[in-house]
Amino acid sequence: MFNYFDIKNVTFQANEKKNIFGVNLNIKKKGEIICLLGPSGIGKTTILRSIAGLKKIIKGEILLNNKLISSKNFTLEPEKRNIALSFQENSLFPHKNVIENISLGLENNQKNKENRTLNELIEIFQLNNLLNKYPHEISAGESQRVSIVRSLVTIPKLLLLDEPFANIDQIMRDDLQIKIKKFLKDRKITTIIVTHDSHEAFYLADKCGLIIGSTLKQFDTPYNIYHYPNSLEVVNFLKRGVLIDVKVIGKNKLYNDSLGEISGKLIKKNKIGSTVKLLIQPDDLEHDDDSSLKLDIIDRKFRGTDFIYTLKTKNDELISVFVHSHHEHQHKIKQKFGIKTPINISHLVCF
Repeated sequence: MFNYFDIKNVTFQANEKKNIFGVNLNIKKKGEIICLLGPSGIGKTTILRSIAGLKKIIKGEILLNNKLISSKNFTLEPEKRNIALSFQENSLFPHKNVIENISLGLENNQKNKENRTLNELIEIFQLNNLLNKYPHEISAGESQRVSIVRSLVTIPKLLLLDEPFANIDQIMRDDLQIKIKKFLKDRKITTIIVTHDSHEAFYLADKCGLIIGSTLKQFDTPYNIYHYPNSLEVVNFLKRGVLIDVKVIGKNKLYNDSLGEISGKLIKKNKIGSTVKLLIQPDDLEHDDDSSLKLDIIDRKFRGTDFIYTLKTKNDELISVFVHSHHEHQHKIKQKFGIKTPINISHLVCF
């Protein structure tokens, strides 16, 4: 059984000085969504352009539905791929109004010319009042929504979205993410989304690929990337936790001078007696007002459903802890904050 989409040992060339080496990535089933994450300027857009056939690859193979579309010596013409690409920047034709821009794809895809799909997309992306306007008469966020609809209406074999929600305000962005995910899943539109927002990627994607430096560092489910990062580079990029020094004192036991004994399943085998760095994420520790283990609060952030308290240990390590906002009382900066002991973390990720 072949994968629906395959990138096999591909080297992408972003520019003369920058390559992304040896990328291996696949989409097993039609209709899956993957997100590519990474710092700005790392070459994520280059990958989309190469998949679309707008840029050649210099090594490896790209296959769609078990058909070769790109290799070092072969590039299938973009118009023969049935791949739709929506750029972050405005790519609308200035001399055509919104509905004319959207309908461009349908002219070459008569079999997909379904008014119901077009009308549904216009409704989802709230374009009803913009249909007769021209690109210069609408905002950057509105242009981006039009571009996405133009890509979606053709129901492509593969949809490529480059930072699709970057210019859209937060309230509308949250609503659109819910609706577009449902639309893509209902119609089994296989999609690759480039984003720098890990929250966005973790919600939308079946799998995420993290591109850091010049390589694909990790390709896995959002859950595994968050809870089982495979390298310090991934930890540092996500910025979802801190690393503290611990000593391995048993098969599944660690010790920290400030927190005491920490038990849980060690993901990697570490030699007893060795000193390693343990990843502590905000949801790893539990608050307990009655605990004898108390740390100083140096910062507090309110996030609606919860507070994030930043605590300082006696060794000046900074640790963040989530507390539900309905907790019976709030804690103030400079107060003491209790940590439930003995500390048990289901999986211990050490480097």
